[in-house]
Amino acid sequence: MSKSKGGGKGAAKRPANGPSKPTVKGPSRPAVNPLVQEKKRRIGPGIIIVGIVVLALIAAVGVDYWRKNSSVELSSNGRVEPAVITGPGKSGEGVTVGKDDAKAHIDLYLDFRCPHCAEFERETGPVIDELVEDGTATLTYWPMDFVNPEASPRLANAFAAAAANGKALSYADEMFNDFTKVWTTEQLLELGQKLGIGDAKFEAAVKDNTYKGWLDSISDASTKREVTGTPTVFVNGKRLDSKQLTVDGIKAAVSGVS
Repeated sequence: MSKSKGGGKGAAKRPANGPSKPTVKGPSRPAVNPLVQEKKRRIGPGIIIVGIVVLALIAAVGVDYWRKNSSVELSSNGRVEPAVITGPGKSGEGVTVGKDDAKAHIDLYLDFRCPHCAEFERETGPVIDELVEDGTATLTYWPMDFVNPEASPRLANAFAAAAANGKALSYADEMFNDFTKVWTTEQLLELGQKLGIGDAKFEAAVKDNTYKGWLDSISDASTKREVTGTPTVFVNGKRLDSKQLTVDGIKAAVSGVS
């Protein structure tokens, strides 16, 4: 005989009277669609570009500060300084250094802010210095202001002030050898001090642009000679072409002078 449901031994018993207890549930959670992935936060290209620009500006500011405030260090000690034959100030005539009895004469039209002049100095400067030192050639500097209307005249004026104190070649060489410098007035004065010409007269000439009139006359003279760029080089009055502005070209031009 079968037992009725719920009437057998061990069956769960339910109280006859009284309400049943409600089932307690946890907080409800929204259903997640497995096909939809949660979006990840990404850095947009605009933010990256802005960051790069900011870093570039910081680097540029740092480089500019260094160029304007770095101290002056001489690139060569014990350099032989040739005599200044013609100093600055004589209208229409450049600064000439060397020995009077030299057979060859080199005219160098240059701009102290010209990168090509700096390259020319690095390549041929030591050879030209030797030619001047051993009496083979004299050298005349014609400082121009083609490149930078603010800086070029200022550096040319400082060069003239140094030349007036017998330091034409060394001062010119040092400005080119550290071409990365802005060469502020303070740096120009410091260079003079390092070369032993940091007196009040030199300082006044640098600060007061004493040689402006002379530099104007140099510009006029270069125009008459049809000098339209820097560096421009003449050897005994003959203009060298661009292919001759090398160590071998300078040597050949000087050795060809009888």
